[in-house]
Formats: sequence, structure tokens, C-alpha cells
Amino acid sequence: MDQPTRNKELIKPLRDAMYDFSEGLVRAALASVIADDAMIHMCHPLGDMNGADFYKKAYAPLFAAFPDLERRDFIVAGGNDDANADWVGCAGHYWGTFVAPWLDIPPTGHLIHMRFHEFYRIENDKVVEIQAIWDIPEVMQQAKAWPLAPSLGREGLVPGPATHDGIIAGPHNALNAKASCDLIVDMLNHMTKHPSRGGPEVMEMERFWHPRMNWYGPSGIGTARGIAGFRNWHQIPFLSAMPDRGQHDEDVIFHFFGDGNYAAVTGWPNMKQAITDGGWLGLAPTGQTITLRSLDFWRIEAGKIRENWVLVDLLDVYNQLGIDVLARMCEFNRARVSGHVSFPVGAA
Repeated sequence: MDQPTRNKELIKPLRDAMYDFSEGLVRAALASVIADDAMIHMCHPLGDMNGADFYKKAYAPLFAAFPDLERRDFIVAGGNDDANADWVGCAGHYWGTFVAPWLDIPPTGHLIHMRFHEFYRIENDKVVEIQAIWDIPEVMQQAKAWPLAPSLGREGLVPGPATHDGIIAGPHNALNAKASCDLIVDMLNHMTKHPSRGGPEVMEMERFWHPRMNWYGPSGIGTARGIAGFRNWHQIPFLSAMPDRGQHDEDVIFHFFGDGNYAAVTGWPNMKQAITDGGWLGLAPTGQTITLRSLDFWRIEAGKIRENWVLVDLLDVYNQLGIDVLARMCEFNRARVSGHVSFPVGAA
């Protein structure tokens, strides 16, 4: 069995345990797959932890709030980066009935979905590093507790691949994987030419992007349809506020890999730029340089990008600018009762 396929099989028991989530099964699966000293990089405010503390610090509070917690992956891709490190990237949703506060988000008693992008670096059949973003703002929005500027894009449940082939089976085709990855890297190289080296035409977007492409951004930015939708609802505000995008790559790290018609990238962080103008997320142009963590997947169809799943750690962006989103959320929701919802569900 080739290494990318072997690595995807390695984490399958963990994914299976989280589908029918229980503390015992998930703890055992984590212990069998993830090294105790693994470096776990979680989105803000969960932060960094080691493998031995992963369940206690990340999953135990989530499971307490969602006692019928269920994990559903819609992308599982594996490959190696330019440094020959082995990665598996997963995208999907955590589902559950929200019955107790989580990160001070008030419970609803209703089904909640939270998208995740999780990347696992594997050495000698053990996960030694995880870079993961959970779309916490998505939970805040469903709880009607979002305290900041509304999204420009469309908010809602982000779908999996239109082709229903995101759980990529082996064997791994190295040539196809490289072609997928090369297309994405070429596209990104063209994207970073604008605005420093010319107008929108220098990006040659029609050459890389399908006319019916979907760009699935994080909650707080939202989803955009087509090149025009992508430019209007994300790219123009983003680049207007931070026109030096892509000019500080020496200070960040990228891990690109391909698998079939999919490509993925992770980095912690993988962008660095200064907010010198307004218009993005309602933020003031402070001139401050920030870093961004963006974990992405692309699906290629007929030689062009048809779908792009993007999660950005937006709460970390706000935190770097001195804005405590969770504290502001608590102020907005001070009058709401935030106890446990008495509602027998799932494993409760």
C-alpha cells in the first residue's frame, strides 16, 4: 500500500470513533493514533496543546455542549509536501444538539453544524502534528450570538463536493496529485500579482477558475458563486484592505499536496500582511501587520477549479487587533439565559 493511502487508513479509526462519539471510544482512538507529544495547533481561542491533552482541552468541552456529537467528513485527502512530509487533510462538519454553553456561546436546544478543516502530519504511523480550524463563528451565528459585522457572502451549511468523491480512495496516483497541486500553485502565483503588479487581468482568473465555481469561505465572510461573486464578496474587500498580500512569504510556511482531483494547503500561519485600508470585516485601517491561518481544499474539474473550501481563523485575526470577539459576544447576550437546556438527546 502506498504511503498516502496508508496514512488515510491510519486515521480512519479516529474518524469512525467520532461518528458515534463517546468519551471512551474517542479517547482510545486518539491515544492509538496521536503521539502524546504531538504538536496540536488549534484555532483561537483553543490554542496550542500536546497530544496527551487533546481530548481534555478540545473535545471534552465540545462533547459536554453537544452530547450527541457526530463527525462527518466530506473530504479526506493525503499526500506529501515539498519537504516530503506526509499529510492527511480532512474537511467536514461536527453536528450535534446544542444543550449547554460552549466557549460562552449560549445553547439553542437545536441541531448545530460546525465546519472543520484538520490537517494531520504523520511520521512512523503516528500523528505528530495537527493544524486545525473549527468554524466557531458558524456556531455563534446559528446561536444568533454573532456580535460583529455581517458577512458579505452567503451564510449557511457549506456542502461537500458536488461529485461526492471527496473521501479519496487509493491507490495514490503521484502524477495526478502533482498535476492538481501544480495547477493550484500556478493559480496562486498569478493571484498574488494583483494589485502589486497590475489590475485584475494579471490574475488570469478565467484560465484557472470554472465559470460556475463556488468559493466556500468561513462564517464571517461567507460563500461566493462564480468569479464575479468571489471578487465582489471576498477578494475586492480583502485586497483593498491588505494590498501587500503575498509580499511577505519569507515569514510564513506553506504545505501543499495533491490527491486525485483535489489539492490542499495548510500553514500556521501561511499569510502575512498589513491592514492599510478599510472595508474588510468592518475593521479599521490600523496599518498593523497581521498573520493569517488559512486551511484550504480545492476540487479540479476539466482542468479548472470548480470548488474551493476555505477556513480562516478569523477569531485569531480579531485577537491580534485587540478585539476579544467572545467577550463582545457575552456583552451582546448578557440578558440571555445561558444554562443547560433540559433536552434528552444522543448520549445524554
